[in-house]
Amino acid sequence: MATRGTRLDWLIFIALGFFWGSSYLFIKIGVDHGLQPWTLIMFRLLIGFVLLASVVGIAREPLPREPRMYGHLFVMGVINITIPFGLITFAEQIPSIGSSLAAVINSAVPLFVIVIAALFLKGETVTINRVVGLAVGFVGVAILVGLDVTNLGSASAVGELALIGATISYAIGNVYAKAHVHGLRPMIPAVFQVFFALLVTGTLAFVTERPLAVAWQPEALLSVVWLGLLGSGLAYLCYFRILQHWGATRTSMVAYLLPVWGIALGALVLSEPIERTTILGAILVITGIALVNSRYGTRPLFARARPPASAEPPAHRTEAGRP
Repeated sequence: MATRGTRLDWLIFIALGFFWGSSYLFIKIGVDHGLQPWTLIMFRLLIGFVLLASVVGIAREPLPREPRMYGHLFVMGVINITIPFGLITFAEQIPSIGSSLAAVINSAVPLFVIVIAALFLKGETVTINRVVGLAVGFVGVAILVGLDVTNLGSASAVGELALIGATISYAIGNVYAKAHVHGLRPMIPAVFQVFFALLVTGTLAFVTERPLAVAWQPEALLSVVWLGLLGSGLAYLCYFRILQHWGATRTSMVAYLLPVWGIALGALVLSEPIERTTILGAILVITGIALVNSRYGTRPLFARARPPASAEPPAHRTEAGRP
C-alpha cells in the first residue's frame, strides 16, 4: 500500500535520483579515461549483478516458473539495458556530447512510452493531457538536440541521434514489459535483465574489444565501481524500497530528478557549460512529463477510456534499465 512517506523515504527518493542522474557523469568519466564502451558496460553490470543476485538470494525471492518468461526477460535485457547502455556510452565518447545533455534527453523516456503504448497496446487511450504533454515535451527534445538537417553526418548529430535511440529503446522496453512480464516479484525482472545484458555485453566486449587488457586509471576504476554499485545496484534497492512505500505513480516522479542532477553534476564536476537551450529544453521535457501524468484533462479524444486494471501499475516494468 502506498503511503505519504517518511523523511527517510524522501531521502532515499532523492538519493535514487542522484544515483541514476549521476550515471551519465560517470559514463563520461569512464570513456574519457580509456574505457571502451562494451568493456565499461560489462564491468558495471558484473558488479551490479553480484549485488542484486546476493540480495535476491538472501531474500529467497521465487524464480520464474514458466520457461517462456526467461525469454521475455532476455529480450528485456537486450532492449532495456544492452542497446540503450551501448548507445549512451557510445554517444558520450564524442567530445561535444556532454553528460548533462545525455541526462536530459534520456529523461524524456516517459514521453516516448506514451507514444509507443498508444500505438501497440490495446486499451491505451489518447487524452488531452497526454497530447499537450507530448507536444510540450517533444518541443523540449527538439530544442535540446537542435539537429541541423544539412549536417546529419557530424559527430555531434550522430551522438544526439544515438541518445534519442537509447531513449526510444528504453520506451520500447517499458511497453514490452507491460505486455509480457507479469506475476513476478519486482527484484526478479531487474536481476535477470542485468544478468542477460551482462552475457550479451560481455560477449560483445571480448569479441570487439580487449577488456582484460585495460590499463586502469583511477578515474576509470572509480566510474566502473560507482556505476556498478550505485547506478546498477544500490539504486534498484532504493527504487524497490520507495515502490513498496509509495506505489508506482509517485515513485515514477524520479524522472523529474534526472535532468536536475545531470545538469548540476556535469557543470560542477566536468565544468560543462550550462546552455540556455539545455535549461529551456529540460524545463519543457519536465513540464511535458508532468502534463502526461496529470489528473486533469484526462478525457479521451477519440474513444472511451477503459477503466484501469489497478490503481498502481507495476513500476518495476518502467525503470529496470536506467543507466
